[in-house]
Amino acid sequence: MKHIAILGSTGSIGTQALDVIRWHPDEYAAEVLCAGSNVNLLIEQALEFKPNAVVIADESKYTTLRDALSNEDIKTYAGADAMCDVMSMESIDMVLAAIVGFAGLKPTLKAIEAGKAIALANKETMVVAGGIVTDAAARHHTPILPVDSEHSAIFQSLVGECSPVEKILLTASGGPFYGRSRESLSAVTLEQALKHPNWSMGRKVTIDSATLMNKGLEVIEARWLFDVPAEKIEVVVHPQSVVHSMVQFEDGSVKAQLGIPSMKTPIQYAFSFPKRVGSPLPRLDFAKYGQLTFGKPDTETFRCLALAFEAIARGGNMPCIMNAANEVAVQRFIDGKIGFLDIADHVERTMQKAQYIATPTLDDLIETDKNIRLSN
Repeated sequence: MKHIAILGSTGSIGTQALDVIRWHPDEYAAEVLCAGSNVNLLIEQALEFKPNAVVIADESKYTTLRDALSNEDIKTYAGADAMCDVMSMESIDMVLAAIVGFAGLKPTLKAIEAGKAIALANKETMVVAGGIVTDAAARHHTPILPVDSEHSAIFQSLVGECSPVEKILLTASGGPFYGRSRESLSAVTLEQALKHPNWSMGRKVTIDSATLMNKGLEVIEARWLFDVPAEKIEVVVHPQSVVHSMVQFEDGSVKAQLGIPSMKTPIQYAFSFPKRVGSPLPRLDFAKYGQLTFGKPDTETFRCLALAFEAIARGGNMPCIMNAANEVAVQRFIDGKIGFLDIADHVERTMQKAQYIATPTLDDLIETDKNIRLSN
C-alpha cells in the first residue's frame, strides 16, 4: 500500500488522481488531502477517502472544514505554512504536487527535504526553480516522477536507456486555435479559449495551452527533469494528442509513448512506477484516427512559446519573471480585463523591464515573484 499526499486535491489533476486511487484501493491510499479554497469538495473527499489529515490553504474556510469533520478521525489544518508542515508526516510515501502555479513550489520543496517521492504535476515548480529543486532532490535522494503527459512519455521512453539523448521531441496539440492567424485571434473569448479539443484541464492550464505558454513551460521543465539543454528540445505540433512525446538517440532511433488523451494514465504510472497496473480506460484504436499528423509551431502568432525559449536562454530569475507575469495576465484575461493577444504582450513587457538576477537564491525567486505580482 502506497500512502499518497495530494497537493491540490480539488483541482483537475487532484480529482483524477483520486479516481486512480478508487480504481486501486489495495494499491494506494489518500493519506493527506490539501486544497486551496474549495472547502466543500475537500470535505466530500475527506469523508470518502478518510485521510490522516486535510489542509485548506484559505484560512477563512477552516471553521467550515473543522466542523464538518468533527466526528471523523481526521486531523484538520489551515494555511500555506500548514500545507508545508504536513509534508514531513512519516506516514506519507509519495506526494502528488498538483497545485497550479508558483504556490506549489514551497510545499514541494518541503516534501523533497522530507525525503518523499514526488509525482510532479506542477510544472511551474521546475520553471521557476528548476536548479534549486533538482539540487535538493539529489541531496535528499528523492525521486521526481513526472506526471505531465509529455514528460511522462519522455520518462517512459528513457527507462532502460543508457545512451545520450540527441533530441527531445515535445509534442503539442496546438490548442483550440491551431492554424489561425494572429488577426483572427484579436476577438477570442474566454469561452472559446477554454474549449480544448483533446484534454480536460483546469482553466489556467487550458488557457496556457491556447497561447502555447503551456508548451513553453514544459520545455523549461524538460530541461531540468532530464538535464537536457533547451537547444536539444524541439516542439512538434501533433493535433491528435496520441503521441505524447518522443526521444531521439544518437543512432537516429526515435522512441515514443502513445495512448489516448487522459491524464489518469501518467498519474497512475507515477504512482505505480517501476511496475504498471491495470486501468479501465479505453484502449488506443489506431483505426479510429486514420492518420497522425505533425507540424511546426507558429511562434509569431503564438509568441508565448518564443518568450519561454528566451527566458530559459537568459536563465537566472527570468523564467520566474515570465511565469509570474503569465499567471497575472491569464487571470486578467479570465476576469475580462485584457484580450487574448494581450497575454503575450504583457509577459514580454514584464520580461523587458523586470530586475534580472543571474544566480538567484530561493529567497530571490520568492521576492521576484512577489514583486512582479505587485507591480502588475
